[in-house]
Amino acid sequence: MSAQPLTPPSTPVAELSPDLLARARARAGRGSVMQALIELSAASPEDMRDRVAARLGLSALRSADLNALAMNLGGIRFSEALSRSVVVAEDAAGLRIAVVADPYDLALQDWLAATLHDRFELCLATRDDITAALARFEDSQRASAGLLDENAQAGSSAAEVLSLARIADDASPVVRVVNSTLYDALKQGASDIHLESVPAGMQVKYRVDGVMVRVGQIAGADTAEQVVSRIKVLAELDIAERRVPQDGRFKVAYAGRDIDLRVSVMPSVHGEDAVLRVLDKEHLTEELQALTLESLGFDDIARAAMRKLAAEPYGMLLVTGPTGSGKTTSLYATIGEINHGLDKIITIEDPVEYQLPGVLQIPVNEKKGLTFARGLRSVLRHDPDKIMVGEIRDGETAEIAVQAALTGHLVLTTVHANNVFDVIGRFLHMGVDPYNLVSALNGIVAQRLLRLNCRHCAVPQVPDDALLAESGLVGMPGFDFRAGAGCGHCRGTGYKGRRAIAELLVLDDELRELIVTRAPMRQLKDAARARGTRTLREAGLALVASGETSLAELNRVTFVV
Repeated sequence: MSAQPLTPPSTPVAELSPDLLARARARAGRGSVMQALIELSAASPEDMRDRVAARLGLSALRSADLNALAMNLGGIRFSEALSRSVVVAEDAAGLRIAVVADPYDLALQDWLAATLHDRFELCLATRDDITAALARFEDSQRASAGLLDENAQAGSSAAEVLSLARIADDASPVVRVVNSTLYDALKQGASDIHLESVPAGMQVKYRVDGVMVRVGQIAGADTAEQVVSRIKVLAELDIAERRVPQDGRFKVAYAGRDIDLRVSVMPSVHGEDAVLRVLDKEHLTEELQALTLESLGFDDIARAAMRKLAAEPYGMLLVTGPTGSGKTTSLYATIGEINHGLDKIITIEDPVEYQLPGVLQIPVNEKKGLTFARGLRSVLRHDPDKIMVGEIRDGETAEIAVQAALTGHLVLTTVHANNVFDVIGRFLHMGVDPYNLVSALNGIVAQRLLRLNCRHCAVPQVPDDALLAESGLVGMPGFDFRAGAGCGHCRGTGYKGRRAIAELLVLDDELRELIVTRAPMRQLKDAARARGTRTLREAGLALVASGETSLAELNRVTFVV
């Protein structure tokens, strides 16, 4: 007998307009029906869970209920359960239940029915509670999944396999330290791993949600040196060379997928430091399928402006911000929304961090002579309609990009600058003709990523008078100040997840004239503000006012005027 849910969701007795709107948004590729319902209403995810469960006749499970279950994934790989937000377990009576975050996802229910070999009851929980429940069982599940991954990849020696079972079997203590550090970093979702030499040994730090987190220390200078040597061996670097920087990369197998790690080794006064950048291409590609400007957190005004700029037939859209501010992700979300198959889209990047279907993506290879400038020249001979340049680093690349925008191509690119006005100075400093620049430029987006208060532990917290005065908020009403107290879901940081804020400058004839005539910056800013330009600080203050982030986080990321 094929597996079927015991209590499949029935059609609601009366379709309400929010349901219809939510289904329409889901069909348009803007997330799940449940997420759309939450966004369209003023209800919390917990309240919406209870409402939908009552409407569909399902059991609504809270975090404590999930803790009481005996998880048994029934042959489902842990990584797949995590990506699909589903928990398969047994209740106290031994009945098989499948807990999902979106009961309207019929494809997921069909997949569960085809995958599980027993009948099951469908239950409903919030996506955050499901993720937290999976994380609590992660160690045991990772060990099981790790053994399966090793068997699946037994014929491949290209990737270092990471699993609890494999780490426990490592005879070498140095190999065990390195692999356990990598495993823990990937489990925490770190974007970078920092191994910093100190006189007593080595400090281990992760970059999580854009900030550094110290997680431990490796005792002994000799052990620290061996750890760096192990990293060099994996990255195929010269272990005897300790006086000059070295760069490399290697691959690890984790949770059923290959993950690339870019390695930078730098000499220091206490030995050598290593930084490993995590590039989980397979996971990012899965995320990219549902990546939109809404999912990145841009507000309505920013989304509308970015979509209008990306819909232009030619010209240049610039995204600026520091390293790690999400510039490339924003461009890919933009490309995903305009990639309808009618245009030839080519990207040139260093490196290609996402894989887009139907898009020609070219990786820069400076060792072989393929620079941004040379690649961009070749791209223009490949009949493109839209071009994405990963980063403009020099005057030659800037000049070619401007000429491409002037000759009928839409160019999307990034450049490092602090705000939308500094970008103009950067291009002029690189020797680009100001008239050509303003003729090609459609608009500039400056963005940052703000950490969000953890939903599970955020509590009202009014900043002290000194912080309010420093932030210029004394006497400003209407702010719902909140901050995370720290819990297991956010690993005690008080923050979980990030959201993008943006400052936009859409050029018109008057602004172009001011730039060409090199008008004072104050005059240019006043003209931009008159056209609706909102600063990064103002965009961030809106999130502080609604309680989505803290004032301390905003002050960390944006300039306090």
